[in-house]
Amino acid sequence: MVKAYIASGIFPGASFAIVNGSEIEKYVIGNDSLKPEIRPLQPDMAYDLASVSKVVGTGTVVINLIFSGKLALDALLTDYYPDFEGGQVTIRQLLTHTSGVDPFIKNRNRLAYDQLRVALNQVKITDDKSFHYSDVNFILLGFMLETIFQQDLDVILQTQVFQPFGMTRTSFTAPKQTVRTAWELPRGVVHDPKAQVLGVHTGSAGLFSDLDDLVRFCQAYFSDTRYLKLLQNYAQADDMPRSLAWDILDETSENGVQWLIHTGYTGTFLMINLVTKQAVIFLSNRVHLHDDRLQWLKNRNLLIKLFVNLMKIV
Repeated sequence: MVKAYIASGIFPGASFAIVNGSEIEKYVIGNDSLKPEIRPLQPDMAYDLASVSKVVGTGTVVINLIFSGKLALDALLTDYYPDFEGGQVTIRQLLTHTSGVDPFIKNRNRLAYDQLRVALNQVKITDDKSFHYSDVNFILLGFMLETIFQQDLDVILQTQVFQPFGMTRTSFTAPKQTVRTAWELPRGVVHDPKAQVLGVHTGSAGLFSDLDDLVRFCQAYFSDTRYLKLLQNYAQADDMPRSLAWDILDETSENGVQWLIHTGYTGTFLMINLVTKQAVIFLSNRVHLHDDRLQWLKNRNLLIKLFVNLMKIV
């Protein structure tokens, strides 16, 4: 199916790994870029993770603080981050995208860093607590972490996640061997416009990583039994069950939630089964030549179903 998607132009290439306990299979298929020249993918290439950054970075730090008793799930954001002026919202609501945040910021893409940060601290919290996915939720969580640790977010992620997990090639700074996203962007420039401005302070996107590091990330989750507590619905809204930071995959077992997943705009997704210790890491550069998001969503959902069914028989 991956080769068929490449042939039909859904994405130029893909790198993916199938993790089954200690057994790991890696595949690298297709091209890194088609413009301005055709370049084949290499096994060690890093990708722009887009929103997969939410679970690999900020989400995992916040989860660890909650599970260690250092952060109260139902505390107000302003208990830890008093600079926020938009209203009352809890850590749980931010993690599950049920915050009621109104993410609209006038002329957002024209704002410099200081201006955008002020605007984000003033976004309004509405009374609508149904599920509405928004990067702003995790940007605010990232700001909160910087206040708690009194460090920039990139330093926090390195010391709290990447170094303990043995991840040496995950960073806000793209390594030399990085897959190109949109062809009009220079190689190594993050695709997300908010991350372009916020840089190392972005809690929602902006990380670059490769298959090897993301395999280490999954194995770290497997080895820590605390993460089994993620296998439940934490959202208080009735319309969309969510774990903390992670989405709950519809394809669950008769024993309840098993698969957690997060996707990224650039053509990435990470799905992990903490019960069977299985994972699928899928990295592509689907925004390289064109951005047909609706078609990608259909193709991505088919890929996810394929991988879920495959993992039942491996």
